[in-house]
Amino acid sequence: MGDKKKMTIPDFQKYKDEGRKFCYVTAYDYTTASIVDDSDVEVILVGDSLSMIMLGNTTTVGVTLDDMIHHIKPVVKGAPNTFVIGDMPFGSYNVSKEQAIQSANRILMETNCDCVKLEGGVNMAPTIEAMVKAGIPVMGHIGLTPQTATNVGGFKVQGGTPESARQLIEDAKALERAGVFALVLECTPSVVAEQMAKEVHVPILGIGAGPAVDCQVLVTQDLLDMYGDFKPKFVKHFAHIRKEMVDGLNLFHKETLDGTFPDRDHSFNKKVEIPPAKD
Repeated sequence: MGDKKKMTIPDFQKYKDEGRKFCYVTAYDYTTASIVDDSDVEVILVGDSLSMIMLGNTTTVGVTLDDMIHHIKPVVKGAPNTFVIGDMPFGSYNVSKEQAIQSANRILMETNCDCVKLEGGVNMAPTIEAMVKAGIPVMGHIGLTPQTATNVGGFKVQGGTPESARQLIEDAKALERAGVFALVLECTPSVVAEQMAKEVHVPILGIGAGPAVDCQVLVTQDLLDMYGDFKPKFVKHFAHIRKEMVDGLNLFHKETLDGTFPDRDHSFNKKVEIPPAKD
């Protein structure tokens, strides 16, 4: 892209301070990353959601650090003008601060992505603080945290009671103190995000968190209607790519069966003299 300028970490705060909205989407491969890079979207997350979307698992827990690194590398190559976040998978940072630093070091060194993201609030703040002190740029993630969703009964809205709403805001404040440069807020009532924005100063990146946040986040396969029947309430389909792909595949199949493909325009038509068989 000629005029797309890659965001930097200071830009996240600058955009918030200037009241500039931005958005981020997911990518898990070179081709998708290159398509996002051709768009106006500023940020790509290589999320552990690849566990479901790319690997067919039922939760995010089945994806490993090696899986994440394997997918982050081609995304960085495919999107040189887009800020790329590498997600830290379950089991790569919950043992100790040292483990978290080592895992984040691997992601940053082996993929050349721009930062790491990990889930957790107050309880994870000491780990995040240690990572930031070690020179690692960290994005937080609170609200619905898919890696531990089973603890709250599955993929449900978080912060729906006064107590849980206040806890979410306290989580955000703890992450801010720990040194995150931004945080993802997932699946919460809009009013919680509104209050959080009054009490924390770092950018809030919302997925299913209403309009009061600084950045809107969606999974690319969700917003383009590629993922099938599952559609959370907060997902809007901005295109219908799955139907387009199925229609294209069916047309290829039809033209193969009826003989209209390949035609002369799609065949190599050079005349070649083939000698007769020698037997």
